[in-house]
Amino acid sequence: MYLDSILQACMAAVGKDKDSWRYTSGSTVASTWSFVLTGTMIYLILVFGGKAVMKNFKPLELNAYTQFHNIYLSVISGLLLALFFEQLLPNLSQHGLFWSICDRDAWTQKLELLYYINYMIKWIEFIDTFLLVLKKKKTPFLHVYHHSMTMILCFTQLEGTTSVSWVPVTINLLVHVIMYYYYYLTAIGVRVWWKKLVTAVQIIQFVIDLGFVYFCSYNVFVDNYKVNLPYVGSCRGSEFAAIFGCLLLSSYLLLFVNFFVNTYKRSVNAVRGKKNN
Repeated sequence: MYLDSILQACMAAVGKDKDSWRYTSGSTVASTWSFVLTGTMIYLILVFGGKAVMKNFKPLELNAYTQFHNIYLSVISGLLLALFFEQLLPNLSQHGLFWSICDRDAWTQKLELLYYINYMIKWIEFIDTFLLVLKKKKTPFLHVYHHSMTMILCFTQLEGTTSVSWVPVTINLLVHVIMYYYYYLTAIGVRVWWKKLVTAVQIIQFVIDLGFVYFCSYNVFVDNYKVNLPYVGSCRGSEFAAIFGCLLLSSYLLLFVNFFVNTYKRSVNAVRGKKNN
């Protein structure tokens, strides 16, 4: 309840009431496809345009800001995760898992607010890439794709009111607590032995996500089209949100597995090469 009070104070600071706020498509800030797609285009222009401009300049020293950015995202992810738990644990204990991921009433006003805050944080995370550009670090396809598309994913699930959203969102927040803390440690010069585990946890994240998302999507389509197939029951969420979520999370899993194999296979081969020499 203490965290809930903090959230109420933050909402009051911007003239909103936590208990009556609702996401309204086309009215709430950043709630239209035109805004989302324009924002994505600006992000990509700044990334690739910035890389072209920075070819003529020395890398900027932004270590202090990088430290702050990473520890801020680690802490805010942890606080938001705690707020989700505060809402989800009673639902799970009273109604069970299937109700919590599928029932129409599982999409509550308070969870909707937390989903929206999580969506807003995805815009802040664009700063990750801008810092890399300004420091003339590599910006791999996986990094740019993941950042831009995750923001769009959060938007589609808000629009589609998918009750299962809390599963990928909470796991992602947990991963980000770990990941951004890792980035913070490296930014202050601490050598971290568990770098490989960060990528492994991300892969596990997508495996779990896909299990839940494919299960719910299957139930959505079987129920909507009355297909003569066994299913558990109806699930809340639009068909577009279900399809988009399944496809995008599947692509994430494939890309992260490929990154893991390529990165750490090269590392093992490099070590073996040194030993042979």
